[in-house]
Amino acid sequence: MNGLSGKAIIVAGAATGIGLATARRLAAEGARVAVGDINASGADEAAQQIRDAGGEAIAIAYDQACEASTDNLVKQAVGHFGHLDGLHANAADLRQEIFGRDIDILHMDVAIWERTLRVNLIGYATLIRSALPHLLKNGGGSIVCTTTSTSSPPIGRDQAPVAYSSSKAGVNAMCRHVASRWGQEGIRCNAVAPGVVLTEKAKEVMPQEFIDELKAGLRSPRLGVPMDIAATVAFLLSDDGAWVNGQVLGVNGGAYLTP
Repeated sequence: MNGLSGKAIIVAGAATGIGLATARRLAAEGARVAVGDINASGADEAAQQIRDAGGEAIAIAYDQACEASTDNLVKQAVGHFGHLDGLHANAADLRQEIFGRDIDILHMDVAIWERTLRVNLIGYATLIRSALPHLLKNGGGSIVCTTTSTSSPPIGRDQAPVAYSSSKAGVNAMCRHVASRWGQEGIRCNAVAPGVVLTEKAKEVMPQEFIDELKAGLRSPRLGVPMDIAATVAFLLSDDGAWVNGQVLGVNGGAYLTP
């Protein structure tokens, strides 16, 4: 990728999965990476792995449900690197007690909705709010948010992560707002909407029969892996993605096609 070398980028939610793959990819391209996660030991381990591979990274523990904590993540990263070039907002609360209870509207639990929106939407907003002044001061920069492919097309009757999908649809709208409001000041803000990605956690909980069923419904020969998403995020954060703004890019193996 052109223009990633030396850039200071925060990856918020980077201890595992897509965020970890993105942090590694960015560091391999020469970026300096702040690895943020609520899992402090996981963030430390991820940053150490990057340093061991010859990259530059620091670990910062933060809680995306806490406004002061998201502010502190950005403050610490800027304090260490001296400026900020980009942000990948990736964290979400996918614990079974939250995501697993995200069911249809008729049986909804308001507390599940409040927690989901607090982390997945409001947390993204506070991160972007904290990062924007530093990006503007630096002459512009790129923001990439992880959303989901279920945030726009219809979902099946037996699939109802409705609070999660709604929160991510809100993130899509927020990205368009940021791009529209500050685009001419050098700010790019896009969303990447993954399909089914076989993270280590997903492989632990998904039966092989279910994986085979999902794969059969794709227009590609395999399901996604974290590096598929990381590559797209790296492109959007790089100078190669300079003319992409306000977009939601589906990276899903052709799972969702619309007329």
